[in-house]
Amino acid sequence: MTTRKTSTTRRATTISRVLAGAAVVALALTGCTSQNDDLAADFGDGTTENYISGSGTVTEIAPEDRGDPVEFTSETDTGETLSRSDYDGDVVVLNFWYAGCPPCRAEAPDLEQVHDDYADEGVQFIGVNVRDQAATSQAFARTFDVGYPSVVDTNDGAVQLALAGTIAPNSVPTTIVLDQQGRIAARILGGLDGPSILDTLVSDTLAEQS
Repeated sequence: MTTRKTSTTRRATTISRVLAGAAVVALALTGCTSQNDDLAADFGDGTTENYISGSGTVTEIAPEDRGDPVEFTSETDTGETLSRSDYDGDVVVLNFWYAGCPPCRAEAPDLEQVHDDYADEGVQFIGVNVRDQAATSQAFARTFDVGYPSVVDTNDGAVQLALAGTIAPNSVPTTIVLDQQGRIAARILGGLDGPSILDTLVSDTLAEQS
């Protein structure tokens, strides 16, 4: 389930298997508004709006076809400043999520498993919360034992804007893998169906020469 661009051909093959009935809604890059920080209310939202359920389209980009490094500076839900450039030399996994998104909750253990598996191998995970405020984001992390930081992208959309015009996170959830130079190496558009696909993408990117 990949789209590959090689040095000998720029052939693209996209295989989509999005579960029926899930709606695809683009992320808003501007005009974000404050959301209710009541975690129970967020987690109780069982609608099928604003997310993709199940693994959708997986895209990989060969190193020679990658664009410029992604650059952003944002604030985590604990008030710390975080920049992509802080992780130069590491593979970075960006996961775009919000607390009321059922597939985001379902994939949380898989993300944490891959995070734990590569914790000592130069791989960093960053959650990008696109809807909630800090208190809800922190509560989600406690509930699902998330061991990596999340930035609150709700108010300024800094991370989403940094990816605009590239292979962007056009739905929630989306997971993007950046190579050791900060360039987009792969994207999973939709929720994870287990950790194996992300594990492979991370392993392949980690094995590349930086």
